[in-house]
Amino acid sequence: MATVKESSIADRLEALLKLQTIDSTLDKIKQVRGDLPEEVRDLEDEIMGLETRLAKFQQDVADLEEQIANYRIAKKNSDNLIIKYKEQQMNVRNNREFDAISKEIELQGIEMEIADKRIKEIDFKVLNKNDEIASVESNLFERKKDLEIKQNELQVIIAESEEDEQKSLKDREKAVKAVDERLFKSYTKLRDNARNGLAVVLVKRGACGGCFSSVPPQRQTDIKDKKKILVCEHCGRVFAGVEDVIPAPEKEKKSRAKAAPKAEAVVAE
Repeated sequence: MATVKESSIADRLEALLKLQTIDSTLDKIKQVRGDLPEEVRDLEDEIMGLETRLAKFQQDVADLEEQIANYRIAKKNSDNLIIKYKEQQMNVRNNREFDAISKEIELQGIEMEIADKRIKEIDFKVLNKNDEIASVESNLFERKKDLEIKQNELQVIIAESEEDEQKSLKDREKAVKAVDERLFKSYTKLRDNARNGLAVVLVKRGACGGCFSSVPPQRQTDIKDKKKILVCEHCGRVFAGVEDVIPAPEKEKKSRAKAAPKAEAVVAE
């Protein structure tokens, strides 16, 4: 029963380490792209904002032009009334009627003056809005050119690594299925919080492979045994095992050992 448990823990750790290896490969592929994806997204957001602003300015101009059209209609109506009142004035029966019609003609004249004044004011607003539209259109044109350049650069980089990326993504789908669901959630959370994307590490040269904090020998032994899932006490990363350190060949010692007899021979002579 103990052997089954140990094997189960070992399998879980192996599955986690495999997933981490694949994710690290994908991270390296994305690192080659640098800030380009983010720059493309920023430009796309900026263009969207400029297009929204442009549409608003264009709607503002349309509304202002509608106001001008309404004032021109009102002015035309006042002009027609003045003509009508002047014709009526020719047929009045007394001074009171004449004065009343004269008052109406005067009021319609004032309405026409007000309409002219409002049209001039709105024309000025339209002129300013058109200047703003021209500025936004110019900015939008430049941003779209920048976006096209960045997108082309990104597409070239993506094309170079697309095959490797697609293969790694397929491998990742299989690897995820082999990982315990609860462990996968913890793994994802750890990766999100880790700057280097490492959630599962090996102990290398007596230290955590993620934060490089020292790991005591007894704890290293427990990690090697894989009887339970252990994490770094400092960064919380999961330990998948201990990397075996291969001792460097002692070339220097051997060369010195061979050189010693020769020296003695020289002295004897």
